[in-house]
Amino acid sequence: MKPPRDLDDLAFASVLRPADDADLEIDGDYERTRFDGNTFTESVATGARFLEAAFVSAAFDGARLRKVRLSDVWLEQTRLVAVDLAESFLTDVWFTGCVFAGVQAFSTQLRRVTFRGCKLDSVNFRDCTLTDVTFEDCMIRDADFAGARLTRARFGGSTLTGVDFTRVTCKDVDLRGARLDSSSEVAGIKAGYDSLRGARIDSLQLMTLAPLLAHHLGITVTDA
Repeated sequence: MKPPRDLDDLAFASVLRPADDADLEIDGDYERTRFDGNTFTESVATGARFLEAAFVSAAFDGARLRKVRLSDVWLEQTRLVAVDLAESFLTDVWFTGCVFAGVQAFSTQLRRVTFRGCKLDSVNFRDCTLTDVTFEDCMIRDADFAGARLTRARFGGSTLTGVDFTRVTCKDVDLRGARLDSSSEVAGIKAGYDSLRGARIDSLQLMTLAPLLAHHLGITVTDA
């Protein structure tokens, strides 16, 4: 099934109820709720559950959302800054035009999650499990995937800068079509070249990575 392109494409969109102005709660249950323009500053909602919900033009600043469960959740033009999302469970979740900065998402399980047109800066994906996750037309900078397990992950149209793949496990990972930034002092992929077994790259990416792979392997390339 193709990911939805718009909130109205989702079967539950017509039955969403507007959320009130109350803050999120620890272990709260939020079903068929639409959060439109809500701002959550240093909110604590550890263990909360969101089912068939939507966030549109919302903002999370310093929120603590550890161990939350999101299932069939749409997030559009939503900002997440310094958010603790670690050890959470995301299933059938769609992020569109969202901004992530300094988000702690380590040890989180993501299944059938789509990031479309998002900016991800310094996101901690360490030890995550990503299954059927797509990063489409995203800007991914200084993201840490160390120790993560990636299965059928896609990065088409995205730009990677300073991404760490140390100790990742890749199974049917497709990097083709992603731009590996080589214009700055930081490489598109800065670490973890030896862990990319099981990933597919295109010829342009191979040319970009070749000098880095040679350096990693201790190979000196010279024409003299």
